[in-house]
This record gives sequence, C-alpha cells and structure tokens, in this order.
Amino acid sequence: MKILVVGSGGREHALTWKLRESQLMKEIYCAPGNAGIAQEAECIPVDFSHPADVLDLARRTRTDLTVVGPEAPLVTGVVGRE
Repeated sequence: MKILVVGSGGREHALTWKLRESQLMKEIYCAPGNAGIAQEAECIPVDFSHPADVLDLARRTRTDLTVVGPEAPLVTGVVGRE
C-alpha cells in the first residue's frame, strides 16, 4: 500500500512513524513534510492549502491511502476531491 501523509508538524511525524510499522505499507510519502519526517518517508514539497495540488500529487504517486493531519487542508476542501 502506498500512503500519503499531508502536513509538516509533529502530528504528521507521529502518524508517519506509526504507519511505517504496518506490514501493508509499501511506500510512504509526506507532503510537504519536514527534516524529521524525511527520516521516515519521502517528503515532497506541495502547498497543502491548494487541494488540487494535493490531488495531483496523490495521482502522480498512485497513493492508495491519504491521511490528512492538519485542519487547514480540511477547511480548504482537500477531502472529497476525486
């Protein structure tokens, strides 16, 4: 399973760290991530306040599961995009 974690803070670092333990996990990405998260996942710069950019990234990486950490992308409508 390919997983995309959206965000760049401590919450997203904890999510990435825990998701990495899953035996189902094949690849894990974080957008935009930070230096600590980069030790656990491939960080890809993206402006998560633009839902279309997050959707484009999910399509390019062929993500199976997207986990949104911060509230800001939720407010801008990142969930529910197809």
